[in-house]
Amino acid sequence: MTKISLCYFNVVFLQHIICLIFLKFNVIYFWENILENIKANRDFLLSKIEQAHKNSFYCNFKVPKLVAVSKKQDNYKIDKAIECGQKFFGENRVQEASLRWQERIKTYKGLELRLIGPLQSNKVKQSLKLFDVIETIDREKIAVEIAKHFHEDSKTKRFYIQINTGNEPQKSGLDPLQADLFIKYCINDLNLPIVGLMCIPPQNEEQSVHFVLLKKIASRNNLHELSMGMSNDYQDAIKFGATSVRIGSLFFGKRQI
Repeated sequence: MTKISLCYFNVVFLQHIICLIFLKFNVIYFWENILENIKANRDFLLSKIEQAHKNSFYCNFKVPKLVAVSKKQDNYKIDKAIECGQKFFGENRVQEASLRWQERIKTYKGLELRLIGPLQSNKVKQSLKLFDVIETIDREKIAVEIAKHFHEDSKTKRFYIQINTGNEPQKSGLDPLQADLFIKYCINDLNLPIVGLMCIPPQNEEQSVHFVLLKKIASRNNLHELSMGMSNDYQDAIKFGATSVRIGSLFFGKRQI
C-alpha cells in the first residue's frame, strides 16, 4: 500500500470513527431528551392536577389519579414513563394492550392498567386477566358476560359504568335516563363491584354540564369514583369531582396515527 493510499485509508477510517461517536452522542441525547420531556410533562400535569384539586370543593378528598393514555404510543415512551414513576395507564383496545403490557406487568410492580375503550363480548375473559380496572361497561350484554366469567381470581377488581352523557349515537355508553336501574342491576343482580362512572362529553358542548350530570348520577347511587376529564378539560373535571383524569397527548406528546 502506497503512502498516499495509506493516508487516504486513515482519513476515511477517522471519519467513520467520528461519525460513530457523533451517532452515539445523538442517541444518548435523544433518549435523555425523551425522558426529560415525559418527566417534565408528568410533573407539570401533576402540579396542575394538585392545584385544581386544592381549589375545588373536593379538596378534602384524595388528589385525582393521573391516568396516562398509552394507546398507540411508542413502546420506548411507555418505558420512559414508567421510569419516571408513572403507575396508572389507560388502554383502548384489549389485543393491543395485551401485546404491550403482558411482559411489563411482570417486570414492573405496582402498575395499574385500565381499559378505557369499548369492550366486546369475545374479549371479556382476556380483559379480566389483564386489566385492574374496566371503565366501560355500557350495556346489559357486556355486564352479563363479565358476571359469567368474573371470580375472586380475576385480576380485575373494580368496574365503572360508562354513561353517554350527550346521548351521541356514535359513542358508547348508557343513556343517562337508564343509568340508575342499570347500576342497581349490575350491583344487586349480577354482584359486580361497580365503584364508579366514566364519561366522554361531546366536544362541541360545555363540558362542565356533563361533569355535573355524571356526578349527580354517581351521588344518588352511592358511587365514589368518577373517571372524567382529558387533555383539554381535565382541570374543569377536577372542579366537579373527578377522581381520575385520562391524559394522552399532554403526557406523551403526539401518538402514532
